[in-house]
Amino acid sequence: MVEASAPAKVILFGEHAVVYGQPAIAVPVSSLRVNVRVSESAQDGVAIVTPLLNEVLRLDDADVDNNPLVAAVRYALDALQVQGANVILQITSQIPVASGLGSGAAVSAAIVRGLAQQFGRVLEDDVVNELVFKVEKLYHGTPSGVDNTVIVYEQPVYFVKGQPIERLTFSGEYRLLIADTGKAALTRVAVGDVRKLYEREPARIQPILEAIGDVVRQARQALEAGNSVAVGQLMWRNHELLNELTVSSPELDVLVEAARSAGALGAKLSGGGRGGNMIALVTEETQSAVHEALIAAGAVRVFETTVV
Repeated sequence: MVEASAPAKVILFGEHAVVYGQPAIAVPVSSLRVNVRVSESAQDGVAIVTPLLNEVLRLDDADVDNNPLVAAVRYALDALQVQGANVILQITSQIPVASGLGSGAAVSAAIVRGLAQQFGRVLEDDVVNELVFKVEKLYHGTPSGVDNTVIVYEQPVYFVKGQPIERLTFSGEYRLLIADTGKAALTRVAVGDVRKLYEREPARIQPILEAIGDVVRQARQALEAGNSVAVGQLMWRNHELLNELTVSSPELDVLVEAARSAGALGAKLSGGGRGGNMIALVTEETQSAVHEALIAAGAVRVFETTVV
């Protein structure tokens, strides 16, 4: 029996615009993880046990062809050149599903690495990243590649689609609160809606995407310089631009304003939007007050993490 895990992630800057060639900055949330336990099975074939979803999937079932969990297993076994596997995968997760924290990519990464360990193999990070990205297409349609990249490498990244990944080193540390609206959000739907909006009104939407790109580039400089005040201001601006892309929601806007009123340096939605999570940048002095304000404003839970 072996175990593998993978972290959650948040996008600090650049969601949605990254699909159109603009940069994005994402960081792992190592305190929230998916765990996959792989063990030999007395039965033939592969079974996937997911207590969170209260289901057991088998690879040989006729109706699982488009299931991302099944796809992750199949891609991994193909890459490992393993046939006739008889194993059970048990998946447990601390990461909320459909909330912009990268749950899908984390599950895929843990599955791939768990199977590699079970069969005594080591897959390079680049290979794992490619396999997880293939699964991401089932979740999101036209994914940017941000989720799988930051989760597989488990470090902050500056990402531009089609370009080499840049690992980032920040100056100082940044305290983040991640507030869950409790409203499930399907990234695939939001990404598709932005695509329709872009195709319908390219002259209006393209400048918004470029403005988000400018925010990300400025944010990188501020993060690397340790200028948390500038980082916070850029978070407010990024949220305004995402609102113009129609991917915020009343629940997210209420939480962003609650964070502002409670003294956060900055706040914005994170991920696909239309629900899911928002993030707030706080200081040691304001963390408790902002946390309480987010709960009072309707957040169903608030996670704390430090990005370094």
